[in-house]
Amino acid sequence: MARYTGPMTKKSRRLGVDLVGGDSSYERRPYPPGQHGRGRIKESEYLLQLREKQKARFTYGVLEKQFSNYYAEAHRRAGKTGDNLLQLLEGRLDNVVYRAGFARTRRHARQLVVHGHFLVNGKKVNIPSYQVEAHDVIDVREKSWEMTPFIVARETHGERVVPAWLEAFPNRMRILVHQLPVRAQIDIPVQEQLIVEYYSKL
Repeated sequence: MARYTGPMTKKSRRLGVDLVGGDSSYERRPYPPGQHGRGRIKESEYLLQLREKQKARFTYGVLEKQFSNYYAEAHRRAGKTGDNLLQLLEGRLDNVVYRAGFARTRRHARQLVVHGHFLVNGKKVNIPSYQVEAHDVIDVREKSWEMTPFIVARETHGERVVPAWLEAFPNRMRILVHQLPVRAQIDIPVQEQLIVEYYSKL
């Protein structure tokens, strides 16, 4: 299963946003990496659009081809393409696991999903890109309850705010998807309109 496995702090510094969440290395040096990182860069319209696309892509851990497929699907659907795109990305199973506080990062959530620790509506799902739907019920398999990541998730639950479109029950290791999120409920620092403009030129 293809995924980006390189250094995330370097990407965070290049794009000017913490892609991991709580990255202390990025907080110490929030300027681009390299010898000329503190120099001024001439920011063209294309560069701004590309940067927004890369922010979204690396935030959700999606490769280029898959991201363009998400954009095509978002464009096909009714409504605002940018809002549809972010809704599709937020609806990924690995992101839902992360948002509910059952994993430290999206990368960690992806790993837990791939290892088969989750059931969606009673059926085992090990595909991180699986799209959840409104009223889905996501459970941690009972066999996995006493694994360290899930013990930690129960003990630290409440340290991260769970978005209103989800509800997490750490004692039962269950997540309820009340609805798919609207744009106002998606708190990532991305200007989706720039992503739409980027793809409209291709």
